[in-house]
Amino acid sequence: MFKNFIGRQRDEREIKGYYLALEWLEQNLSKPITETTIKTIHALVEGGGKWKINPSSYRYGQNVIKDSGTNEILYMPPECKDVSSLMKDLIVWIQSEKTELPIPIIAAIVHCQFATIHSYYDGNGRTARLLTTLILYQGGYDLKGLYSLEEYYAQDLKSYYDAISRGSHHNYCFGRAEADITPWIEYFVLGMLDAFTNVKNRVSQAAGKDETDKSKILRTLTPKQRKVLTLFSERETITSKDIESLFGFSSRAARFLLKDLVGIRFLKIDNLSDKTRTYKLSEEYERLVV
Repeated sequence: MFKNFIGRQRDEREIKGYYLALEWLEQNLSKPITETTIKTIHALVEGGGKWKINPSSYRYGQNVIKDSGTNEILYMPPECKDVSSLMKDLIVWIQSEKTELPIPIIAAIVHCQFATIHSYYDGNGRTARLLTTLILYQGGYDLKGLYSLEEYYAQDLKSYYDAISRGSHHNYCFGRAEADITPWIEYFVLGMLDAFTNVKNRVSQAAGKDETDKSKILRTLTPKQRKVLTLFSERETITSKDIESLFGFSSRAARFLLKDLVGIRFLKIDNLSDKTRTYKLSEEYERLVV
């Protein structure tokens, strides 16, 4: 369905929007999932890092997903006049099924259905993955800071797109809506297995080193802070270049992020030189990687 996006590098605006939406999501875990929830997530995803933004409206016209190389139509979503009712049905289903099916299965189905409805011209995949994360968190699968399904998908984007592209016809009305999504659910559950296995291995390694439980302080970090924390697993200091590489940011954006992290005392400057300036974790957070 989304093969035209394979290999496309996410731009800086998309990355900022994704992390902002993830931060908003983690601050609103106790609230029920509504259409406004989804519209807000999408607005933040597409907002390029702006907090104050209105919930997104659904697309107002037809869009078609094409292969960027051959221009072949890969998927034609439902007409825009049907999007609102389909989204309302999806919300009703989420609320009614939460006690009937295992949470990971619900999350997998919702992810696929949202991507199938394709409510927006852009940002559907990122919004689907964040909505999935919200459902998992609310269902008790909240290992915040210890795993990310995004990383699983990123390992092999083609497998992700192949798994979620189901149906004998590219048109929603001619078979895609009734397609068997069992292969997608299997792929999704295997992704969770991969993520939780990684967490189990990390916990076992920590137990072997007689390390203390650090989950409480991890939960106080924002998604972006937790991402930066991974840089310190094998080094004591980082540079602006490391931030650029980690997030795909420009040098300017990387410097601004580092300035913010120093301002909130997450990082401290280790070397003041303008050309070779380095940063290290403040004492409060150093123990997270020791």
